[in-house]
Order: sequence, then structure tokens, then C-alpha cells
Amino acid sequence: MPHKSLYRALCNIADKVVYPVLPAFAKPAWNHPAGPKTVFFWAPTIKWSLIFAGLADLARPADKLSFYQNGALCATGAIWTRYCFVIRPVNHYLASVNFFVFLTGFAQIVRISHYRYITPDWKEKEDES
Repeated sequence: MPHKSLYRALCNIADKVVYPVLPAFAKPAWNHPAGPKTVFFWAPTIKWSLIFAGLADLARPADKLSFYQNGALCATGAIWTRYCFVIRPVNHYLASVNFFVFLTGFAQIVRISHYRYITPDWKEKEDES
């Protein structure tokens, strides 16, 4: 497949250009089984967008947030955080992303629950919109 060849070529170029200028403490991470030359690095990097979206939702009113969506984020974040410590190689970067997905979902659930607690007629307001 051409995209694999291209990716390998880019990694080989980076090995020649980037690796020599890396500080000594960063060199083991460059060739790590979950390092930047693998999907195990790039998938969590992209997954940070979920956290940024959750943080952006902090500016939204609590009545406009979905309890079920944030519950799903909270649950999957917790489950995958645990799974990251079971798989080999252990992927701490992926675990940290999933932990923050859990925290973001949990924070939103707390906001929604607080809103519903202090607004007894929240159900009627939700039905109107």
C-alpha cells in the first residue's frame, strides 16, 4: 500500500533528521513501541480534541448539555483508562487522555445534576425546547 511506504519513508527521514538532535532523555521515547512513529501515539493525540470540546462546553449552560452523552464519555474514559494499564506495551499517554475524557465527562455530569437539583421544573423546560 502506498500510504504505508510513504509513512515509513517519512519515519526514516525523521530518524535521520530529528533523532540526532533529540536530548538524551527523549531518545528512548522516539523508538518506544508506543512512540511517535506508531498509531499508539497519534490516536491519543487526536483524542485530545474530545477533551478540548468538553472544556469548551464549560461555557455552555448546563441545561443545553446532554446527560447521556457525557455519561458515555465518562464511562468510556474510565473503562479505557483501566484497559491502558492491562495491554502491553502499557500506554501511559493513552491512559492520560482517557482519564481526562473521564474527568471532563464527570465534570459535565456534575454540572447537569446540579442544575437539575436547583431547578425543580427542569423537565418542563427541557420539553419546551
